[in-house]
Amino acid sequence: MPSRHQAGENNRGAHRLGILAILALQIAVLLAVSGAAIVYVDWSSSAAQAEFMRAIESASGPGHHAPPPALQPVKDRKACARKA
Repeated sequence: MPSRHQAGENNRGAHRLGILAILALQIAVLLAVSGAAIVYVDWSSSAAQAEFMRAIESASGPGHHAPPPALQPVKDRKACARKA
């Protein structure tokens, strides 16, 4: 028959094993949730970009890409006198 001292050591070992199992489970859940969050952010970003591109395409007409307006410098403009 094991002594009380040996039974206490076995019980502590079982508690430590249980604590390590719970810790490993928590880490696995944390990694799974983090992975799901990363996949969702990537998916929603791609969906938003596709929606944006469709909106640009429909605004400019099919197959038509409007060139950006050209910037032209202002000619013959005199500087305004500063008033104090």
